[in-house]
Amino acid sequence: MILNCALDGPGGAGKSTIAREVAKRLGIVYVDTGALYRTLALNCLRKGIEISSEDRVIESLADANVELSYLDGAQRVLLNGEDVSLQIRTAEISMAASSVSAIPKVREHLIDMQRDIAAKNSCIMDGRDIGTVILPNADVKIFLTASPEERARRRYKELCERNEAADYEVVLREINERDYNDSHRKTAPLRQAEDAVLIDTSGMGIEEAVESVISVIKEKTDFFQMSP
Repeated sequence: MILNCALDGPGGAGKSTIAREVAKRLGIVYVDTGALYRTLALNCLRKGIEISSEDRVIESLADANVELSYLDGAQRVLLNGEDVSLQIRTAEISMAASSVSAIPKVREHLIDMQRDIAAKNSCIMDGRDIGTVILPNADVKIFLTASPEERARRRYKELCERNEAADYEVVLREINERDYNDSHRKTAPLRQAEDAVLIDTSGMGIEEAVESVISVIKEKTDFFQMSP
């Protein structure tokens, strides 16, 4: 049995951390779709392409070979053969990815890759339009969120732990800006699918949030009974 779980939600809700741990516990593949858009944004910035120039961004797709690989169960993202998994995790790339992902041609460019992974593997795939666009027939759909303040605190802590210069108020402003951009873009805006289960992780620790997601999967599917 192939299990497809769509995990959507705004930036900083803990999707990646939680989805990665859920995948590990269930023995399935974790797919971080946001990493794909971040990688395309990184490619543009490296080439000096203005993210606001839609035509230039689309042109850049021709020489941006983006691949996902898995090392000891962990997802790695390759740009033209180079592992850029760490380079794409900066605040600058996060904001640039929001703009890049709003371009219809960019989303079309990546959609087949994402669907192909889901067709061949049991996976939990996180993003902003997985349950509404990428995998509308997913076995389980979850919308993971938290208050903007909570998400800003988490992002601020993450940046500090990586010894990157950070200001909480700036991080909060960027969170709110990205929320607005993602929910108001014309193509595949961020929204909760009608059949998605809402989980608010405000005040939750990682363990509690992971257990909440696994509980929904148990409730919605027979995966645990049918998997070896």
